[in-house]
Amino acid sequence: MTRCGLVVTTHARADALARVLAAIAAQTRPPDELLVAEDGLDDATAGVVARHAASSAGCAVRHLRQPHEGFRAGRIRNAAIAVMRSDYVVLLDGDMVVHPRFLADHLELARPGHWTQGVRILLDAEATRRVVADESALPRPWWPGLGLARRGYALRALPLARRLRSAGNGVVAVKGCNQGFWRRDLLAANGFDEAITGWGSEDKELCARLENAGVRRQTLLFAAVAWHLHHPPAPREHAAANRARWEETRRLGRTRCEAGIDGHPAA
Repeated sequence: MTRCGLVVTTHARADALARVLAAIAAQTRPPDELLVAEDGLDDATAGVVARHAASSAGCAVRHLRQPHEGFRAGRIRNAAIAVMRSDYVVLLDGDMVVHPRFLADHLELARPGHWTQGVRILLDAEATRRVVADESALPRPWWPGLGLARRGYALRALPLARRLRSAGNGVVAVKGCNQGFWRRDLLAANGFDEAITGWGSEDKELCARLENAGVRRQTLLFAAVAWHLHHPPAPREHAAANRARWEETRRLGRTRCEAGIDGHPAA
């Protein structure tokens, strides 16, 4: 059986993380490893992780932390991937509430030689308050406050998702908030490029290196459903420089970064 590791990235948003971990606890196929990758040193976050770990059965839970020195999600994800022992890695942001079959769908549709892009269904501020306040509440397609373009994706349909795995590639942007990878492919690429700091394009640059190495994309529509909790946009002062780095990777055909997973200790 394929072992699955789940990496949840978070920064200073303990209430959202608690809701996300509650959704992970309700998975029909729980992760074999759960790594909470915190870009920060927040006491409230530590408490949320400790409580989840205490109630978690059959799943190893680890909390990795780094001082918050600007947006460095790629670095803390690399640290998490370095200590994992699972075959398949799912990346999830700590503001993404998932369907009970989220991980089961990722594993059912995973294919060798491919990385997987999932979708996010945006919630507005009111829908976010409703979901965070009630751990039993899962948004439905007819709810107010869902992004109009993607509310239909909440109609989970695995056979349709399987048929559309290639067609979805031109529909959904590359987003690290909901992705799946074979760990061996991430190790070959050396994970996220830690030369990229600040918000933007670290996920796209990694996936460009995978594509350059012949690892193809597939996109899950109507499966691995995840709802994105509302928050203000992150600062974007590094966005142009990070995009230039991503475009350079595509142009030069890079398949591996210099500063990545191999700079972190393994378990």
